[in-house]
Amino acid sequence: MFVVLQAIILAALFEFYALADKKGVHPQSVLGAALSVFLGLAFFWQDSVPLGLAIFGVIFLTGVYFLFRFTRVEHLPYLTQSIAVTFFGVIYLSFTLNHLFLLRFERGPHVFYFLCSIIILGDTGAYLIGVLLGRHKMAPLASPNKTWEGCAGGILFGVLGAWAAWALLLRDVDLWLALGTGAAVHAVAQMSDPLESLFKRAVGVKDSSNLLPGHGGFLDRFDSFILAGPFFYYFIRYFWK
Repeated sequence: MFVVLQAIILAALFEFYALADKKGVHPQSVLGAALSVFLGLAFFWQDSVPLGLAIFGVIFLTGVYFLFRFTRVEHLPYLTQSIAVTFFGVIYLSFTLNHLFLLRFERGPHVFYFLCSIIILGDTGAYLIGVLLGRHKMAPLASPNKTWEGCAGGILFGVLGAWAAWALLLRDVDLWLALGTGAAVHAVAQMSDPLESLFKRAVGVKDSSNLLPGHGGFLDRFDSFILAGPFFYYFIRYFWK
């Protein structure tokens, strides 16, 4: 799972950098990819490499790279944007999505499937209810088609996904806690999706790429997990037994 997850993160990261490049920001994609894998290895060897140390390493290596790579006056106009987007891409995607590995490693596959049920069924419900009943725009600038009705439908279907996964896989968890987790997690996922859409709107594209027919790119397909994954990990860490 770790290897597959790193491949997904890198694909999404390159799509994110490609969006930024369309605006002339010039992110350092190779550096970002290397730092993404470096940060991912800190999650893999979490007992040996403290996460705080790994994040400092990302900051340090980013600073050293730009110090010796940007050496001409012509580089200065886009230095700040380039270093900010390069660093943010690593944190936005590698730091967040690698929590899925921690979830699987520490809690086992059933908890991971529980999260997937919430996200996938919730996203489906948000789309269906939004198409059928959507009237009030939720985030018109970021995602013009998303509505508050669709958001409510997504949370409802997310709760149904939590109930189904609980009934099949996690009967040792209190039912009401599982349902509350489903509602909270998909509420966070509803924020994660339009945030990613905002980056696409900034450069005037519909999809981050066309690598996944019917879904767009890897960034499009896994956008809900970016914020919902870490939220779910820490939620169950502090509220589940």
